[in-house]
Amino acid sequence: MMMDKFKLTFLSVLLVCFALTTAISQDKQKPSPPATAEGKIAGIDVKIDYHQPSARERKIMDGLVPYGKVWRTGANDATTIEISEDIKVEGKALAKGKYSLFTIPGEKEWVIIFNKTAKQWGAYDYDEAKDVLRVKVKPGKTSDYVETFNISVVDGGVEMKWENTNVKFALSK
Repeated sequence: MMMDKFKLTFLSVLLVCFALTTAISQDKQKPSPPATAEGKIAGIDVKIDYHQPSARERKIMDGLVPYGKVWRTGANDATTIEISEDIKVEGKALAKGKYSLFTIPGEKEWVIIFNKTAKQWGAYDYDEAKDVLRVKVKPGKTSDYVETFNISVVDGGVEMKWENTNVKFALSK
């Protein structure tokens, strides 16, 4: 009887500790929180789900994000883009659907990649054979330093900013 009471007390204490630990950890802000960019381009719905890493005094372009290598275009899960109707990306056709959005950053040129495997973690399982479309764009410079990576659906396309880099790709009907 005494042993059963001890076990019950012990299990109760463990359960309370677990619940408190879970509650406290959920209250902490994630280092790369989820974000969504949504908008319409020529009447077509565009939705981008991604995670926002911050620079935190690190060198980003050609540092944390190396030039010439496939990048998940954010943090955590691969960034996804969902398009409600067929659209053109930099003048090239892309069928409506949901895609993972990868990039290959470069100092003078970025490759924007639409991959048919929408749900994947980072770029670890990225498979070039599943690319649906690749386009090349020129990066620009931001007017101010951008601490936290962000993506926006803007007039005529999608814009990505981080550190001192601004990359935009055109979307049209």
